[in-house]
Amino acid sequence: MSNVLNNILKQKLIEIQSQLPTYVKLVKDDSVDFNDVLTAEIDQSNSTDIGSPDAIGSVPKKVSYKGDFNEIIDYAAKKYNISSSIVKAVIKAESNFNPNVVSSAGAMGLMQLMPGTARSLGVDDAFDPVENIEGGVKYLKEMLEKFGGNLELALAAYNAGPGNVVKYGGIPPFDETQNYVKKIMGYIKNRTFE
Repeated sequence: MSNVLNNILKQKLIEIQSQLPTYVKLVKDDSVDFNDVLTAEIDQSNSTDIGSPDAIGSVPKKVSYKGDFNEIIDYAAKKYNISSSIVKAVIKAESNFNPNVVSSAGAMGLMQLMPGTARSLGVDDAFDPVENIEGGVKYLKEMLEKFGGNLELALAAYNAGPGNVVKYGGIPPFDETQNYVKKIMGYIKNRTFE
């Protein structure tokens, strides 16, 4: 019975934490009192210079995490000169906007970053929406540049790896990748990610 209660409590804490604006990186360990984190978060959100480049985090203003990642997406999309519609479509296909999801292959977070890819992109916490989106959009931009701006090839590389796109001279003949590219292109065309 205590395991059931512990699991429920753990899930509720994850839900509460996912609702907090996590762009403020206060500490990196688990020894912090939850009330201290909340107090520091309130103090930070009342700061007049939160939008300055010197403010903690990478998002220029307070972001709501009630399932709405638009500000983070728009910020990263603008930074890397990618349409926010593309980013939203990738997130829809990858995680359906669930920042806590982990795939069977070990990909994590909103944009489903693999651990090695996340590290190479400077992502310390792949479950942090700001870090995950920043890393995922940066990687998507790298794939667009690698494949001459061809979105379908960049998406295929995002899904199956750039080596497979090069190896097959286009979208690899994997059902998963073929369907992935079609799905995202459909989301973009029909704007079904909103």
